[in-house]
Amino acid sequence: MIWPAPKKILVHRDPIDMRKGFEGLSALVEIGFSEELTSGSYFIFLNRQRNRMKILYWDSDGLVIWYKRLEKGRFGEIQHEEMNKTEFLLMLENIIPKTMPKRYRI
Repeated sequence: MIWPAPKKILVHRDPIDMRKGFEGLSALVEIGFSEELTSGSYFIFLNRQRNRMKILYWDSDGLVIWYKRLEKGRFGEIQHEEMNKTEFLLMLENIIPKTMPKRYRI
């Protein structure tokens, strides 16, 4: 599957009720983000247990919701509201990168 490249990837910091559909998620985007719903950005929402994710995206002619449920584990903690493509792809694969300590000072 080829996904369209997003303008930005934005994460809603508070957990949401996963029963929300297009209207409920659209309202959260309008209230919680400075970015427009039709901007081409991905808007990511997680539940309280952090094992389910919904991504709301404006395609060229309508809204799309992608939904992922983990059978084991949880999605990692979100450090900031906006993430880059690499962080997003790692999050989708449920890979939590660990920082490597520096071996020496420059």
